[in-house]
Amino acid sequence: MLIDFFYTVKKAGVPVSTKELLLLLEALEADVAFGSADEFYQLARLCMVKDEKYFDRFDVAFGHFFHGLEMLDDLESFLIPHDWLAPDWIKNLSEEDKKKIEALGGLDKLMETLKKRLEEQQKRHQGGNKWVGTGGTSPFGNSGYHPEGIRIGGKSQHNKAVKVWEKRQFKNLDDSVEIGTRSIKMALKKLRKFARTGAADELDLDSTIKSTAQNAGLLDLQMRPEKHNAAKLLIFFDVGGSMDWHIQLCEELFSAVKTEFKHLEYFYFHNCIYEKLWKNNQRRHQENISTWDVINTYGKDYHVIIVGDAAMSPYEISEPFGSVEHMNEEAGHVWMQRVLDTWQHAIWLNPVNEGHWRYTYSTQMLQQIMDNRMFPLSLAGLENGIKQLSTS
Repeated sequence: MLIDFFYTVKKAGVPVSTKELLLLLEALEADVAFGSADEFYQLARLCMVKDEKYFDRFDVAFGHFFHGLEMLDDLESFLIPHDWLAPDWIKNLSEEDKKKIEALGGLDKLMETLKKRLEEQQKRHQGGNKWVGTGGTSPFGNSGYHPEGIRIGGKSQHNKAVKVWEKRQFKNLDDSVEIGTRSIKMALKKLRKFARTGAADELDLDSTIKSTAQNAGLLDLQMRPEKHNAAKLLIFFDVGGSMDWHIQLCEELFSAVKTEFKHLEYFYFHNCIYEKLWKNNQRRHQENISTWDVINTYGKDYHVIIVGDAAMSPYEISEPFGSVEHMNEEAGHVWMQRVLDTWQHAIWLNPVNEGHWRYTYSTQMLQQIMDNRMFPLSLAGLENGIKQLSTS
């Protein structure tokens, strides 16, 4: 079994050898991990992955090989039994039924009602319209339908939740993706600003010829600093949730900007920029960065690109405590305005087809905040966005 697992990891692109396999076998024989899928996962990754950039590939291989196992997200800490949330039944609703469902009356009312439900509920429910459970039209639980609810466990199906009650893990973008990046690089070249700075380690042929002629034919070598792209780029990537559908496109963009810009800084956020950003999605809960620190660190000469589908609950933009994941004391639009006030050269790239933007209210809100500097993440949209950055 471990041999098959070893080849699965190797096929996923993780550079492993028999040395790593033998190390894992030795650790298992010493009972370092026993009887726990979580412990085996940690041990196997520790033994087989020597560079953190391969963590995502290992996760894919592990999930593929052990496809029958699912890792639960600590629902015990919320005192909600697992069997209440098992999505073994989904109620089908007609469009007419969906139109009859009305929101509970705002985020505060929604949170207040959830607290009351948890105090009253005594058993599992499915298919209803009130209790925490699965299916049905209740605003609490998963695998059902409600235009404005709180998803607890399960997977998103309608992208209607205004809060998600679970600890979600996102993945870093893989900057080694090269397929399709050539055209993106060509579009990014319009933002380049060449300059010669640093050590003089490149031969200046024209100056050498001129200086040698002026020196009566005696060779007089003239050196100059290497020319490089002096443009500075700050890029913010939305990750997780509905952005999972656009990972490949974002990785192509990420790979392109990393090779084109010497002065590049990047950060991750989820849905909307708030008071904290992060560089590592696996450790975003432990290692985050104050948005104020980012604002005060990078000068106004930076160009800013925000990448995201702009699809979320409007509360996440308009209201304090409206974030789907945490209780933000200041609304998303406040932080967005601070970003735009700091960096005048800023655009938003949206991987969703431009024709669909009008169907998502949050997209229209962010488009207005960006003063219509939102562009589709297509080659034409990227070219127009880069043109906007270079002329603004």
